[in-house]
Amino acid sequence: MEKEWLITVGEHKGAILDRFVKETAPQTMLELGTYMGYSAIRIVRLLPETAKFMTVEFDQENAAVAREMIAFAGLQNRIVQITSDTADVIPQLKTEYDVETLDMVFIDHWKDVYLRDIKLLETNKLLRKGTVVVADNIIYPGAPDYADYVRTCGKYDSTFHESLLEYSKDEIDGLEKSVFRG
Repeated sequence: MEKEWLITVGEHKGAILDRFVKETAPQTMLELGTYMGYSAIRIVRLLPETAKFMTVEFDQENAAVAREMIAFAGLQNRIVQITSDTADVIPQLKTEYDVETLDMVFIDHWKDVYLRDIKLLETNKLLRKGTVVVADNIIYPGAPDYADYVRTCGKYDSTFHESLLEYSKDEIDGLEKSVFRG
């Protein structure tokens, strides 16, 4: 029997993400990987009305579903949706989206580009001292090169927060929280 489930942050890791968002209280936040809009909606409900929240999704169909979900939640005026490759968007955040620096970033897209994208955020000077970067699915399906980088490069204070894989009762996964040292 084949199993299927939605690839969202889920209940357990979602509670950890909620805690990080509340602790950080970001005024400018970027999400890499909108998928169907679940985490965008989850995050924005915790942000003040004045916060700027942008979410990037490469897949056109996922972005269309997310647009509908976000509108259904009544948050279409609080979420800037960008449908493009993150490699194209990140270098344009300062000029096209009026971002000086980011207070928080949530990374939850293609695991094989986590490392590329954190380096793009650094290169484009979008991180400031204290920017919180949270990455999902560190163990499953895994982002070992990203985890190794943020833990050893000397630019971040990183901690792994173990949790359960989305919709699982026993499979371990987790979030990596990395605070940029500046």
